[in-house]
Amino acid sequence: MLGLLGEQEILYLVYCGVAVGALVFISGLGQLVSQRENRSEARSRRMRMIAEGKSSAELLALLKPVSRQGAFAKVPVYGDLSATLRKAGFMISARMFLGLCLLLWALATFFGQRFMNIEVVAVLALLPAFLVPALVVEARVRERTQKLVTQLPDALDLMARGLKVGHPLSTSIASVAQEMPDPIGTEFGLIHDQVNYGDDLVDAFKEFADRVGVEDVDYLASSIGIQYGTGGDLVRVINVLSRTIRSRLAMRRKIRAISSEGRLSAWFLSVIPFFIFGFTMMTTPSYYRGVMDDPMFQPMALTVIGLTIANALVLRRLVNFRI
Repeated sequence: MLGLLGEQEILYLVYCGVAVGALVFISGLGQLVSQRENRSEARSRRMRMIAEGKSSAELLALLKPVSRQGAFAKVPVYGDLSATLRKAGFMISARMFLGLCLLLWALATFFGQRFMNIEVVAVLALLPAFLVPALVVEARVRERTQKLVTQLPDALDLMARGLKVGHPLSTSIASVAQEMPDPIGTEFGLIHDQVNYGDDLVDAFKEFADRVGVEDVDYLASSIGIQYGTGGDLVRVINVLSRTIRSRLAMRRKIRAISSEGRLSAWFLSVIPFFIFGFTMMTTPSYYRGVMDDPMFQPMALTVIGLTIANALVLRRLVNFRI
């Protein structure tokens, strides 16, 4: 049959085959992209878990663990580690986190015994092994909390628009959970799940305020409680609260810009002692090794480390402002 076709006709058939193949490839790629886009519509952790088939009870157990009580619960990060990890957005258990800290301690002890006695290294390694992960978690919590506060005015505006057109409050909360990204979407989704699971709406907002520990959310929970108890124009209250939060965010950004030089100086003064120690150990190891056998070396080293940490904490308090 090919003998009946000329060279030009064969070339046209080749071009048509290439075009059909390209069309099939682009169509298949478009199907994959569309699936990923549908998947990305579940932008919050809660929506992703719902897409995986999790029930409301499983969502509440994973995203809202029971808080610990007692004196130890007041210890930063480690006092209520499970709730802190969830607040930071880390979907790992407290045991796994502590296991990673112990692994970091073992590695620091193993590599540090070349420079100092293993007993001293084992004690000193506890500080970075457990303090550094705690600082990472705390920084993550602050970042997510700041993001939640930034998203809160938009969420309140979305709630107010839903209430204005006649939607009930639960439907407005559900729209925030579906439309807003994490973390505000997950938190409002938990409120919606709690209400569907039988909890009172006022109690759900109160737990939301206790969970995130933000003053603006406390105002929102109080507004919801007052509206449910006495009635009133909830739309106006939400709009006023949204404008107030935006004004406070603008003030915080202004003060943060003014104090940026002081914060940079604090970071520099806190880091430079460790930089000098590391640089000295790499260039002149005998500078410290020559006096390690002295009985006063270990007490002096611990004193210097303690004063350095105290200096960093004091500088941090001096350059951070609460508004």
